[in-house]
Amino acid sequence: MARILKRYRLLLAVLAVNLLLAGWQPALARRSADETIAFLAEVALIVPPVMLLMGLLDVWLPRRLVENHLGHEAGPRGAILAMLLGSFAAGPIYAAFPVAESLREKGARLANMVIFLGTWATIKIPMIVMESSFIGMRFALLRLLFTVPCVLAVGYLMERLVPAASLPGVAPAAAAPAGRARLTGSADCTIVSK
Repeated sequence: MARILKRYRLLLAVLAVNLLLAGWQPALARRSADETIAFLAEVALIVPPVMLLMGLLDVWLPRRLVENHLGHEAGPRGAILAMLLGSFAAGPIYAAFPVAESLREKGARLANMVIFLGTWATIKIPMIVMESSFIGMRFALLRLLFTVPCVLAVGYLMERLVPAASLPGVAPAAAAPAGRARLTGSADCTIVSK
């Protein structure tokens, strides 16, 4: 029971706040409940396609491909690919987290995962087009010019500050330092490359 309460504590807190508001300000409580229901409906529409995409990624995308192009061996090319993947994505940022987790499980390095998430949140192509049409091309390009180095810096900084082995579901061998590669087959193993 305590485990269930802990798992749903945010939902229970929102429900408690709405119940308190209902006694104090019923109109505000109604508006809050409507917003909560609208958000949950939006999430319910986004989650099934994301889960389908994750299943397809899991089946169609070989681990070795992800390791080669987004793993430790990829270098700057991996960061560029992570930015391209994030910039062509569609949907809200919460849809990106399961995709990023799937890529991480396939061998993407933490920096590239964070770069993918940062790009998804700030540098999507449709967003840049809308931004330039409403605010102006100069503003959009300057924001892009300042955002790209920040996304890259945050990705590499996160990798330095958060050991990959401390992330949930990561075996110590998955946190391959420079000069190491992680191979898979019938059994995972770590080899030293020269």
